Amino acid sequence: MDTASIQFVVFGLGAALVSNLNRSHAWRSTVLLLTSIIFLALLAHNPMVFLPLIGFLLLGYAALALLSRGWSKTLVWSILAVTFAYVWLKKYTFLPEGIFLHSPYFTLGLSYIFFRVLHLVIETGDGNEKRHVGLGAYLIYTLNFTTLVSGPIQRYDEFARDQFAEQPIPLGPRVIGLQLERIVRGFFKINALAMLLLAAHQDAMAQISQPLPLSLKLFAAFRLALLYPFFVYASFSGYMDIVIALARLLRVRLPENFDRPFSASSFLDFWNRWHITLSVWVKTYVYNPLLVALMRRISSAALQPFLGVFCFFATFFLVGVWHGRTSEFVIFGVLLGAGVSINKLWQVWLVRAIGRTSYKGLAENPVYIAFGRGLTFTWFAVTCFWFWASWKQIGQVFDALGVAQWLGVWLAIWICATSVLALWEWLHNSLLSIKTPDGPLLANRHARVVYATALGLIALIVTILLNQPVPDVVYRNF
Repeated sequence: MDTASIQFVVFGLGAALVSNLNRSHAWRSTVLLLTSIIFLALLAHNPMVFLPLIGFLLLGYAALALLSRGWSKTLVWSILAVTFAYVWLKKYTFLPEGIFLHSPYFTLGLSYIFFRVLHLVIETGDGNEKRHVGLGAYLIYTLNFTTLVSGPIQRYDEFARDQFAEQPIPLGPRVIGLQLERIVRGFFKINALAMLLLAAHQDAMAQISQPLPLSLKLFAAFRLALLYPFFVYASFSGYMDIVIALARLLRVRLPENFDRPFSASSFLDFWNRWHITLSVWVKTYVYNPLLVALMRRISSAALQPFLGVFCFFATFFLVGVWHGRTSEFVIFGVLLGAGVSINKLWQVWLVRAIGRTSYKGLAENPVYIAFGRGLTFTWFAVTCFWFWASWKQIGQVFDALGVAQWLGVWLAIWICATSVLALWEWLHNSLLSIKTPDGPLLANRHARVVYATALGLIALIVTILLNQPVPDVVYRNF
């Protein structure tokens, strides 16, 4: 069963229907655990391929059990053991190949299971997680089919508050209607928008290495860089729309993972809007502890702002490396780290150069925001090459044009992104400013029904006309 298909949506709706036959948390938990196991079985039919995943889950639960019994001295060893097991199972290339398992095994969703297990281990070891986590609750939390493949990454206390509540959160007709609309929107993003963007991106990749006139090559390079960020957004946020809506129908509120990321005016702001739950996780468990540790050792007030610069680089370098096990993702991590750390360094320098009040005024200037938004998009487009391409493909792409020509392409993308995204912001705000007695016109019930129906029909027509398999959700491989 493909995780972005109509079959997955029907499976999720069926699970929600059965779950709501009884309001008790025992029934809802049983249904969620069983449907999650069935979902895994539908993804891989050979039970033997799940053995390493089972071992990883047992390792995490053993660490959790020791820490919950007061063995706080095992925290560091538990974190190292869980992290090494994850890196080993994912076959990161900096490890010797001889130590890997060579028989096929199931790793889909392992990255997100890793985050949830590590979160539980750290919180329990620090004494912050007071609730005892039984084996059943642990499995429901780590294997929840709505968050298994691509997140979002939810804290255990937030999950338990909804899933194990004696009285489940309300689920009335209005809530159901909003979730069905969101499922349609997500289905449209993946099955129509992402499919068309991917086809255009693949066409640009095919053209750039062909012996074509320079003007056509430049246009192919422009499309190659410009389209992929939109494809990733359509694919990933579309899947988030579907699973967040399905979880809400199961009476669980998942955290949002996107907040209009291409409206971000800086790279730091971008990562507050893109893959939000990953950003929150790494800031909580990497950035904050690292910054506190450095500030305790370096007392110089003049150097402390630059400690944040270093910690941002280290944190987002790890974010990049987490995305893949090959050397391409090391460069991806360097570029992500460079983006956020240079952004922070720019803020520190501006505050020192013009003062905090003047900097605040500049940061609120519409022209400054527009150019910052365009530059943020452009840098993200640059980093994406090491996200989707192999070294061979990267060589083909950048050998197709000279340095000056590529600089021209990136300048054109910056100008285009600045103007188009500024126009989009104006249009978005203008449409929302049209009011009725019930609120914004485009947000009322009738407009939403028309909107959802149109998106559903477009997705269906595009799927039929293209007659191609649904593109994989981008983040399902991480």
